[in-house]
Amino acid sequence: MRSPEEKRRPRCPRPPGEPRWVAMFHEPAQDTWTVGAESPYREPVLYAVGDMTRTVRARGAEAAVALWGPGDGGWRLFDPPSAPPPSLTPVPERPAPGSVAPDRLAERMTDRRHQVLMAGLSKAGLYDLGPEDGEAVRALVDRLDEPTVRRVAHWLSAAGGPR
Repeated sequence: MRSPEEKRRPRCPRPPGEPRWVAMFHEPAQDTWTVGAESPYREPVLYAVGDMTRTVRARGAEAAVALWGPGDGGWRLFDPPSAPPPSLTPVPERPAPGSVAPDRLAERMTDRRHQVLMAGLSKAGLYDLGPEDGEAVRALVDRLDEPTVRRVAHWLSAAGGPR
């Protein structure tokens, strides 16, 4: 028996060719599946799934993802990383009207520290974060300098290790 989530997600066809790791994304407007990422290794595909899912949600849509990979000598459909509903996805804060905009360089450095930390979390296996996680990342980014953020990201990457 299929779960309620499986019933909502359209059936994804098996990718062509030899088994490898493939992330397929459903495009509801055309009712088609397209390859979003593929690799002989699972980790890069999962990393791409996390990034693409966040992008789709940032645009106000829900991502339907199918994760195919090698198994039992052929293709196997795996469960994609779980995701919170789009209403729980954190929305970046904008400055209040009339307030002074932050210095552009400081803003770029904050964005860069955020990217580095998010990459480390993805490499550690945390692909889709909830609102509390987003707040924790923002708090770390605001309090830590670039070398410290890079060190934390390195620890997270090492913790994720090869699988």
